[in-house]
Amino acid sequence: MKRIIAKWPDAPRTYEAGMMALVYAVIIVTTVVAQLFSFEKFIPLLESFSLPVSGRAVATTIVVCGVLALPFLLRMKLSSGFRWLSMGAGWAVAGIWLFLGIWMNVAEVPIDNAGLLGASVSLVVGWWVVFVALGFGILAAWAAWGLWPGRASLEHSRQK
Repeated sequence: MKRIIAKWPDAPRTYEAGMMALVYAVIIVTTVVAQLFSFEKFIPLLESFSLPVSGRAVATTIVVCGVLALPFLLRMKLSSGFRWLSMGAGWAVAGIWLFLGIWMNVAEVPIDNAGLLGASVSLVVGWWVVFVALGFGILAAWAAWGLWPGRASLEHSRQK
């Protein structure tokens, strides 16, 4: 039987990569806390977007992926598999907001709040949401490059 062992991650490739991961973590914490603060209003808000999937599923996925992304970004002691899952969750947050930003601007549904900070903080819908989501994607890519989970195993296999 294989034992799952949690271990601390290697040092980031660069100082800047570690800082960008921390910046992305702070942004995710801010958005998730705001979304959870008014979660009972956040679900109907996303349902008003007339998405092809359930607003409840999207709201839950955004919050869960945001929370799951934090251990990777904060460089916590994790197993290898969970580190990969956590990195993927950070990418998922950026991807979901990119999809929602494009959907809000292309769909002809009158929406009052972009929902990035939940239902309690009303943000105007616009193309800025797409650019913020692209910024999330850049931060996720920078963090993934700098904190890549498989880097140590690749270096170790090259030394053999």
